[in-house]
Amino acid sequence: MTVQEYNTCVREYSDKIYRFVLKNIRHVEKAEDIVQDVFVKVWMKVDDVPFEKAKSYLFQAAYNTMIDAIRKDKKLEFQDEIQLGGSTHQPDLGLKEALDMALNNLPQIQKSAVLLRDYEGYDYKEIGEILDLNESQVKVYIFRARKNLRTFFTGKEELVA
Repeated sequence: MTVQEYNTCVREYSDKIYRFVLKNIRHVEKAEDIVQDVFVKVWMKVDDVPFEKAKSYLFQAAYNTMIDAIRKDKKLEFQDEIQLGGSTHQPDLGLKEALDMALNNLPQIQKSAVLLRDYEGYDYKEIGEILDLNESQVKVYIFRARKNLRTFFTGKEELVA
């Protein structure tokens, strides 16, 4: 990939990657850091990444970097929870907050797949390239995610009213 092609990738995909990461982790500064890390990683391998595959490479790098950050944060949260020895009470939630909570209860692969499909509008093949899955696996994860979301909202009609 040339420097011009790299700059084109930054212009075309940085906002999309940012939205994807932000929707998953819901923390502005961390999302910005992850996007920056992704483009640094791509820059380090600029000669090895063909421009035609840059989009899927960028999203896959973003996904992997995001997973690493989530694992690190969970480890820190777990340590803090052990030290504090308590749990938190969730107040009544609105529809958006309930949807965010439902998405956060999904396994990470399902959450990423459904967000890429329904929020970002990618097709199954592109999602497969990003998440390193085949198309049928992507369809299964999206089906299961939607099924889990439906189950989560069963009996929550008062949120929609």
